[in-house]
Amino acid sequence: MGKKTALRVDNIGVKFRMTSERVDNVKDYAIKFLKRELRYHEFWALKDVSFRVAKGDRVGILGLNGAGKSTLLKVIAGVLKPTEGSILRYGKIVPLLELGAGFENQYSGRENVFLYGAMLGYPREFLKDRYDEIVAFSELGDFINVPLKNYSSGMKARLGFSIATIVEPEILILDEVLSVGDAKFRKKSEKKIKAMFDKGITVLFVSHSIGQVRSLCDKAIILEKGHLIAQGDVETVSGLYEEAIK
Repeated sequence: MGKKTALRVDNIGVKFRMTSERVDNVKDYAIKFLKRELRYHEFWALKDVSFRVAKGDRVGILGLNGAGKSTLLKVIAGVLKPTEGSILRYGKIVPLLELGAGFENQYSGRENVFLYGAMLGYPREFLKDRYDEIVAFSELGDFINVPLKNYSSGMKARLGFSIATIVEPEILILDEVLSVGDAKFRKKSEKKIKAMFDKGITVLFVSHSIGQVRSLCDKAIILEKGHLIAQGDVETVSGLYEEAIK
C-alpha cells in the first residue's frame, strides 16, 4: 500500500501584472491609473505546475534564480493565492520563509517573541510556556531585552528561526533558512531540522546548495522559468540539475 498524500498541487499558475513604465510615487500612480495611462505586461512566475508529495517525503526544490521556487512555496503555504489551479494540503503547515519578516524594530526581542509568534498562529499561553526554550535556542542571552533595531541581521534570523521551529508541524516548508546566523548556529539549526525529519514530517526545501538537498531530501523537482521540468528521486534529479547548470 502506498503512502498517504500530504500535498497535491494541480496545474498551478501565478501571473503578475508589471507596469511597463516608471511611476515615482503613489500620487503619480493614482493619476495614471484614473486616466487609464498605465500600461502593463503580464508575467507568469509559475505555469501548469503539478506534482504530489506523500506523507514523510522530503522534497528538494531546485532551480536558478527567477525559476519560481519561492513563489511556489508561498502558494503552498497560503501566503500567495494562485491565478489558476488548486492545492490540497493534508496536515498543519509551518512555513519558514522570510524569517522575522513580521518583526518590529522598536520592540525588544522578548516583545517580538509574542508578536511574531502570534503572526505564526501560536497562542500566547503556548509562547509563555516555551519562552525560555526559544531564548535558549536563539543564544541571545541578555540581548533578548534589547530593541531589535540594535540587532544584527544574523541575530534577527536566529530569533526568527527559534520562534518558528518551536512547534512540530506535519508539513514543513523551508526556504534557504539553513543559511541563517554563523557557522555554529547553521550547524545547530540543521541538527534541529533533521530531528524534526526523524519524526516523519513532510518537507519542502529550497536551497542553492545541491549538497544540502542531497543530504536532507529523498525526492526533488526542478523548476525552470516557472515550469516543472523534472521530478523523481533526489540523486537522479540533482544529477540532472548539475548537468544543466554546467
